Amino acid sequence: MNVRGNMAVFEINSLSLGNGLLGICPAPGRFTPYENDLKDITDWSPSLVLTMTSMAELQSVGAAALGGDLQAGGIDWIHFPVVDYGIPTKAQSQQWQALGAQAAHRLLGGGRVLAHCYGGCGRSGMALMRLMCEAGETADTALPRLRAVRPCAVETDDQRLWAVQGLQPVIPATGDKSAET
Repeated sequence: MNVRGNMAVFEINSLSLGNGLLGICPAPGRFTPYENDLKDITDWSPSLVLTMTSMAELQSVGAAALGGDLQAGGIDWIHFPVVDYGIPTKAQSQQWQALGAQAAHRLLGGGRVLAHCYGGCGRSGMALMRLMCEAGETADTALPRLRAVRPCAVETDDQRLWAVQGLQPVIPATGDKSAET
């Protein structure tokens, strides 16, 4: 997020993974008008958007229509709500395998995957770090690389631990051909 004067603005921070790009941002509508942020998202051209906020959080910033608006624009949307400063439940962690595979497929094909939570830090950072570790990056590499573009990414030790639990590489890291054999 950029700060201009005393006003925070919506910004998508991105980094490469595999053949594609990961993006991280706050909830659209949180700092600037929802319609402007939705346009920024569609202009960034993600093939998949992962929303990690509750519906109440989306409603509080005027973004309750986000899923439908994205889908109307041909962008796939997954609602994966996690409690603020929290980690996915056990059931959600089991669902992650399919969600992670879907994101990996997009990234391997050169697509863009965008994750957001309310502030664009903890929950969305945790999800992107998990994808990075699933791509074969170590936590010691993934977290600093993610924080280089979004300094607030991954806010708690539990979020960091969830991002690295039970991982098996599914996306070849950029330049890493060993996972393709």
